[in-house]
Amino acid sequence: MAPLRFEIVTIFPGFFAGFFEHGIVRRALAEGLVEVGVHDLRAFTHDRHRTVDDRPFGGGEGMVLKPEPLAEALAALGIEPRSDTSPCQGTALEVAKAPDAEGGGGFNPRNAQPESTGASTPGESRTRVILLSAQGRPFTQAMARELAGQDRVVLICGRYEGVDERINRLYCDQELSIGDYVLSGGELAAAVVLDATMRLIPGVLGNEASGEFESFGVTDGEIATDADGVPRSQHGAGGLLDYPHYTRPAEFGGLRAPDVLMNGDHRQIRRWRREQQLRKTLANRPDLLEKAALSKEDLKLLEALRQQTDQAT
Repeated sequence: MAPLRFEIVTIFPGFFAGFFEHGIVRRALAEGLVEVGVHDLRAFTHDRHRTVDDRPFGGGEGMVLKPEPLAEALAALGIEPRSDTSPCQGTALEVAKAPDAEGGGGFNPRNAQPESTGASTPGESRTRVILLSAQGRPFTQAMARELAGQDRVVLICGRYEGVDERINRLYCDQELSIGDYVLSGGELAAAVVLDATMRLIPGVLGNEASGEFESFGVTDGEIATDADGVPRSQHGAGGLLDYPHYTRPAEFGGLRAPDVLMNGDHRQIRRWRREQQLRKTLANRPDLLEKAALSKEDLKLLEALRQQTDQAT
């Protein structure tokens, strides 16, 4: 199975040098579990100033990334403009491998058709083209899991006031934002998307269960059963935040780690951790509760926590 390949289109290719040299990103690259290509947008210009931006039509502040260099950069990656130029909806695309101009195999994402299962047949490849923009849909853990199932992810790093909208309409499958704030450019966002996606690829994390039992993780039903007959000491997050973590020493700064975590009773630990997941989510991200996968017991715990909160206020 070929590794997932990321292609990053940017005007600052040197930005990523340090990012690739540390932690699990470095290890995943060294072990061939993922591949990354960084492409300098200025290499696709044809004037002596290597111009990639221009003033916006209609006036206004700032500059806009020109469409021609971006189109050439994408063409060099085998990506052609699509015939459907409606605004991208963020749907998954199945990408057929089509002959290139010289009769060999090449990527042709614009011949793609929607695919609901995410599965591909032999001889086909899946590519997702993403524009990183403050105007995009929020990037989530669910999106990271979806991207981890692709063959290739192309990340276009916006800059200045943004990217000429025709690039979005002609080439992009998704427009993503990593939060409700504005960055100087899409490079930091590209690093976030790459890291969040890469760590979900089998073999990248030292313990693959780490990608299941964490904030925004999957439900219990999507996790393998208890190993060796030993009950798990944690629930799948099911869209909730993670629970608090403690390690040695048992006492620190006048605070003691919860005794329940040290008594060896997996069922009690599991219940305590679930309650803490609900407590954290209610306090910090109550919006997540609307879509979280909650059991009847979860709902009872949540109601009790809400009553405690009301009494405290």
